Amino acid sequence: MTPPRAPQIPVVVLAGFLGSGKTTLLNHLLRNRAGNRIGVVVNDFGSIEIDAMTVAGQVGSTVSLGNGCLCCAVDASELDTYLETLTGPAARLDVIVIEASGLAEPQELVRMLLASDNPHVRYGGLVEVVDAAEFPATRQRHPEIDRHLTAADLIVLNKTDRVEDAELRAVREAVVAAGSRAAVVSAAYGRIDPELLIDPVQRSDEDDPARQLTFEDLLPEADRMHEEHLHAAYESLSFATDVPLSPRRFMAFLDSRPAGLYRIKGFAGFGAGDPGNRYVLHAVGRFLRFVPQPWPHGEPRSTQLVLIGSGIDAEALRKELEACQDPWQDAGDELERSMWGVLRYVRQPDGDEA
Repeated sequence: MTPPRAPQIPVVVLAGFLGSGKTTLLNHLLRNRAGNRIGVVVNDFGSIEIDAMTVAGQVGSTVSLGNGCLCCAVDASELDTYLETLTGPAARLDVIVIEASGLAEPQELVRMLLASDNPHVRYGGLVEVVDAAEFPATRQRHPEIDRHLTAADLIVLNKTDRVEDAELRAVREAVVAAGSRAAVVSAAYGRIDPELLIDPVQRSDEDDPARQLTFEDLLPEADRMHEEHLHAAYESLSFATDVPLSPRRFMAFLDSRPAGLYRIKGFAGFGAGDPGNRYVLHAVGRFLRFVPQPWPHGEPRSTQLVLIGSGIDAEALRKELEACQDPWQDAGDELERSMWGVLRYVRQPDGDEA
C-alpha cells in the first residue's frame, strides 16, 4: 500500500507585459482569497497593497526579489531557496503566487518550477494577463507575446471595460490565431473568480483561535466575491461515479482534453487496476499529475472530479467521462499494463516521473 503524502502547495505563475494589470489582479486575489493563506513572490514589494497584507497577516510570508526579475535566478536551485521559505510548516500556506516581471520569460519560470527539487510544491498553472485595450500595440512592441500566449494555461483579458465588443472579439480571435489552447476569461480591474486558481479553504475558529482578521473579514458584504457573480466567466462540471474507470480510456480522455479546459481536480478510482489506492488528480492546462493515496476507511470507492474551463461543452465532457467507466474490468496482465499510462504521471520520491 502506498503511504499517504503530505499535501503539495500549488505554485501559480502570474505573468503579463508591463501595464497589463498583474499587480491589480494579485491584489484582488489577496482581498478575495477564498479562505486561503497565500504566499507571494513579487518583483516590487511596493506595488502590493501593504495594508491589506498586514491585516491578513501575510507580510512575513512574502519574499521580495530585489533584482527586479525572478528570471535572473541562475537555475531551479535558487528558486528552491525562496520556495523553501514559503513551504515551511510555520507558514501554513495553501497557495503560492509568483508575480513575474513584466519583461520576464514565463516559460523559463515554468521550467524552473517543474525542475524544482522541493517535494512540497506542485505546478499550479501559468496565468497570462493581457491588456485588451492595448493588445494590438503590445503585440507590435513585443511580438514574443504570441509565444507567451501559447505557453499559458489561463489567459485573462483584462481592462475589457475599455473596449467595445467587436474589439474584444478581435483580441480573442488573435489569441486563438497565435496557437493558444488556454482557457480565456474576460475581466475588468483584474477581478476574476479566485476559484479559477485556488480552492476555497474552510477553517473553523478552533483551528486557528488566535487568527488575525483578514481583509475579507473587513469587506462590506456587498463587496464580497459572491455578490459579483464572477463565476459567470467560466463553466464547471462535476462528475461522480462508483463504477471503476478504465485506465486506458481515462488517459485517452485526458490526453485529448479540449482547448479551454483549464483545471481538473479530484480523485479517480480504477478498481481492479489498483484496488489499494485512489489517485488524486491535478491537471492545469496541459500539465498532469497523479498522487496515489490509500482509500479512506469507511468511504465508498468512487471517482469524484471537477472540471473548470471557459467555452467548454460540459455535456459532451460528461458523456466522454461516462464512456471511461468499465464495470467489467478484472485484474490481469492487460489491466496492469494499462495502468502504466497513469503511473507515468506519478511523481516518485526522488522527484522523477514513473
